[in-house]
Amino acid sequence: MNKHEELAPEFREALIRRMQTASPFWELLGLELTDVKKGWARVRLAFDRKLVHPLGIAHGGAVFSAADSAVAMALIGLVDRSETFTTIEMKLNYLKPFERGAITAEAVITHKGSRTALGEVDVRDDEGNLVAKGLATYMILDASWRTGMPER
Repeated sequence: MNKHEELAPEFREALIRRMQTASPFWELLGLELTDVKKGWARVRLAFDRKLVHPLGIAHGGAVFSAADSAVAMALIGLVDRSETFTTIEMKLNYLKPFERGAITAEAVITHKGSRTALGEVDVRDDEGNLVAKGLATYMILDASWRTGMPER
């Protein structure tokens, strides 16, 4: 059971919709925000031939992108509307190849300060096997230049 506080319903729905329609990178990979709360998020990535490297398994960058995106979505509900953030460091341990089905990256924010945030992410396949585990650090910035995100 998830103990994280819900986002405002309008913001949650707008965010899910926006990530599916206004993020060319998400569209390119096929990322899907399946659920999000304050400090927690789940992103899904279905296996697709466009994700593979020459050995026929998904490129690590695709798995990394799902993991990074999940942590970012977990953080979005915790920052003030006058703030934005960017990844400044991320480590991902790859434990199992991703070669069919889908993976789900589930992230939780373990620390949020005034200028940095730390998140953990588990990436699992359809059978629940751990594919990768990561830790990401984000820098929180003034968002006066940010455009295009839904209002909260």
